Amino acid sequence: MNIDRMEFIAWMERIIDRLDILGNHIDEFQKKRNSIDGEELLDNQDLLQMLKISNRSLQRYRSIGKLPYYTISGKLYYKLSDVHQFIRESFTVPLTKMNANK
Repeated sequence: MNIDRMEFIAWMERIIDRLDILGNHIDEFQKKRNSIDGEELLDNQDLLQMLKISNRSLQRYRSIGKLPYYTISGKLYYKLSDVHQFIRESFTVPLTKMNANK
């Protein structure tokens, strides 16, 4: 049973197309899985990379109540809107510096 080169290439292209479709479905599933009420959830690793802080700093923000979190199946998650609110509240420009620049 010999398969000529053109037929082989056609089969490989079909396989690659199917893999691309599967990859897109997996991406969509991951986005849906990591969301609650349509809002994206971030895990510890996402947040550590996003804020460029240590694990201990993140733990401190949780324990003092500055950053709301949710525990799902023993894993910690943060709503993206809560993270944005945390950033707005925590990283504002001090008034003394603003007045000095005027």
